[in-house]
Amino acid sequence: MKKLRVLLLVHESLVPPDDIKDDEDPRLAEVQTEYDVKQALIELGHDVNTFGFYDDFLALHQVISEWKPDIVFNLTEDFAGIGEDDHFIVGYLEMMKIPYTGSNTRGMVLARDKAVSKKILHYHGIKVPDFEVFPFGSVPSRIRPLPYPLIVKGLREEGSVGIAQASYVENEEQLRKRVEAVHDITQDDAIAEQYIHGREFYIAVTGNDRLDVYPIRELVFNKLAKDQPRMATYKVKWDSKYRERWGIDYIFARNMAKGMKQKIIDLCKQVYRLHELSGYARIDLRLTPEGELYVLEANPNPGIADGEDVAFSAEKAGIS
Repeated sequence: MKKLRVLLLVHESLVPPDDIKDDEDPRLAEVQTEYDVKQALIELGHDVNTFGFYDDFLALHQVISEWKPDIVFNLTEDFAGIGEDDHFIVGYLEMMKIPYTGSNTRGMVLARDKAVSKKILHYHGIKVPDFEVFPFGSVPSRIRPLPYPLIVKGLREEGSVGIAQASYVENEEQLRKRVEAVHDITQDDAIAEQYIHGREFYIAVTGNDRLDVYPIRELVFNKLAKDQPRMATYKVKWDSKYRERWGIDYIFARNMAKGMKQKIIDLCKQVYRLHELSGYARIDLRLTPEGELYVLEANPNPGIADGEDVAFSAEKAGIS
């Protein structure tokens, strides 16, 4: 493998300390992804320079001009503290014709907005939950009939921010209350999506011209009654003790009907292409008891730290 000069681009507050010696260091909790990627690149023999970025393109231009990286490994998730503007950073790298990892600008913009994403997929005949967008700052006096139950979340948020048990609503009164809560939490628009009963799958896809789809991961709830809603809330995603208490786990999917795995692979490739994604992404699906596949989200640049679904899937596929 050719040795590369890799500029590891991270948020300015997430630069891994150089004196971290082992996985027990408490400082790792905040910089796990950044640390894991840096260590992996070093172990592969690459020359790594980590740069913390917030909004100073002049400083970024200077380090690129002076250090002359072969590629930028982009781990940023916001620009100037605004998550939905992270594509500005990629746009700069594209404009400067600097090779980088992860999704391109167009893919990030199309996939970031959950409503736009669903409209694209629906137009192409792909099943998505019915939905309604509630612009930030108000709830309309009249709401069209919606297929309850619904899940209310931030229109552009990632990482399950703003998703809790209260996000599952069964009537208009609960909907109004939760929309107001999501507005308050995210300071952005809210989206109410039809709750799709069934199994929840996460599928990693990588590539540009040629796509690879990795082994399918599934979110399982071992202690919930069958009639209880199953959602990837913020606590489910980030609180290991909560998952342990409620028997929630991420596993490799099994016991699927004949031909379903290939259907999922084909669907994920189509979703990836329709969003014009590149680099790597994670597609979230629901499989109903009737055997229908619904696309929940397309996530450009998902978490790739050790212990994330993408990392587990890559390892099972023989990539480490």
